Amino acid sequence: MNAKKKFDHSHDLVLLPFGGTGEIGMNCYAYGADGGAARRWLLVDLGVKFGSEREPGVDVILPDIGFLIANRDRLEGLVITHAHEDHIGAVPWLWPQLQCPVWCTPFAAELLKLKLKEHGLDGEVPVHVMDQKAHFKAGPFKLEFVPVTHSIPESCALVIETTGGRIVHSGDWKWDKTPLMGRGMDEKRFRELGEAGVDVLVCDSTNVLREGFSPSEREVAATLADIVREAPARVVVTTFASQVERIYSAVKAARAAGREVVIAGRAMRNTIEAARATGFLKDAGAFLDEEEAGYLPPDRVLILCTGSQGEPRAAIARIAEGSHPHIELNRGDLVVFSSKTIPGNEVEVAAVHNNLALIDIDVLTSDDALVHSSGHPRQGELQALYDWLKPRALVPMHGEPRHLRAHARFAEAQGIGETLIPKDGTIMRLCPAPLQVVDEAPVGRLHVDGQLIVAGSEGSAKQRRKLSFVGIIVAVLVLTEKGELADDIQIVTDGVPPGLEDELLEAAETAFDSLPRPRRKDVNQVAETLRMSIRRAAEQVWGKKPVVKVIVSTV
Repeated sequence: MNAKKKFDHSHDLVLLPFGGTGEIGMNCYAYGADGGAARRWLLVDLGVKFGSEREPGVDVILPDIGFLIANRDRLEGLVITHAHEDHIGAVPWLWPQLQCPVWCTPFAAELLKLKLKEHGLDGEVPVHVMDQKAHFKAGPFKLEFVPVTHSIPESCALVIETTGGRIVHSGDWKWDKTPLMGRGMDEKRFRELGEAGVDVLVCDSTNVLREGFSPSEREVAATLADIVREAPARVVVTTFASQVERIYSAVKAARAAGREVVIAGRAMRNTIEAARATGFLKDAGAFLDEEEAGYLPPDRVLILCTGSQGEPRAAIARIAEGSHPHIELNRGDLVVFSSKTIPGNEVEVAAVHNNLALIDIDVLTSDDALVHSSGHPRQGELQALYDWLKPRALVPMHGEPRHLRAHARFAEAQGIGETLIPKDGTIMRLCPAPLQVVDEAPVGRLHVDGQLIVAGSEGSAKQRRKLSFVGIIVAVLVLTEKGELADDIQIVTDGVPPGLEDELLEAAETAFDSLPRPRRKDVNQVAETLRMSIRRAAEQVWGKKPVVKVIVSTV
């Protein structure tokens, strides 16, 4: 009887997502090669998400890459596909635990340099600045950047080749046939890769639910020029701080209409600084500081500002609520939201719109005119990339579950034989065929809470969220050595309706009196008995179960 042949995994090329699958943002993907215990890893992108009302007090959310940190002796490095926050924002927070080399293009390197300097890492991180069409190696990985068009300069797809096969990691992209700046989509190179053979395409799914092709930035530029030319008073354009082409379009529209350009928002200033350092925005002219906005005639100014996603501390949010120190709008002014609301930000954006309405400011969005074009591919663009690359299989990434599922179905309808919908923490074999989940690794989220990084699932934000629903009751009592009250029990509440103190105090006193004297010497027993009694009383009167803390001291 012949022994069963053991499958050779030494040439497997695997994918392990830590973020970006099942969500918009926090993109972080690890590729593994040379299987088994000796597997080497390559990290592609290291991004963040931003906190919401579900994470009170948390501004930034990071992927939990503890698995890679524990195996950093087998980590070859980090490749950054482009400079958006959801692809590079976590680098300053997590690189000290990784201590690995970083590869990126010049524009991404400039923005990363600013971030690292803010975190005291200036000069610490070995950043290898690569051309947008560079070929390079990292351990067993042969790598190549391929230029794509997106909503930020120098975006790249990444070709990853090992002994197991060749995959294309698309990064974020769209097919803009007439971009305003940069190299454009390298269709020729993608076709060459398709002829050479591509095993798997790991591809952006964000806009898969839309048919056709995305409008070009040139069309958006023409619309902005018309709007600015016809506006009778101030024009405020708020867009993604990283959208250099959109910034350029707004500036050109302002110059053509005889307007000065005021920049409001640190992130936008950083982007402009990085763009100029890498050869973009050369002919944009001089910009004015926000302090100068109030000295200009309303019909001679255009204000470019951050906050298109409703971020509460961004420039447009503060302008709308009247708290900006230098910029004030008046009736007749126009605010253009040259952006699309990212899923999850609808409430925050609506709040800014409503605040502008309260001061009688006109608002124009992409629902009203072509003032925004997505940086992600619609179905027509996806089909074009499939035709160029001819991949054997497809793994959708960068999207919510509905996007990933729709992308897999769309790819199958276009004749791609294999698809596999990934999940964070699953280790998927991409090559050799077939696509298959072969293992899993621990993943999760970390919260940046002030200046600290804390656990996401059981961290401080969870407690604050609970407090926001039910408030807190604190009972304080002091006992003598004989187990008697040295003073009256004190009840302090926060976030609890007024008028409950008498019932809560009575419940605490009754619970204390019910305890036999010997058990009163156990302060933990006293605290738990009073806590349960106070909580029960609050539920009976109020109908909610607040957080209850009991502090017991002895004298």
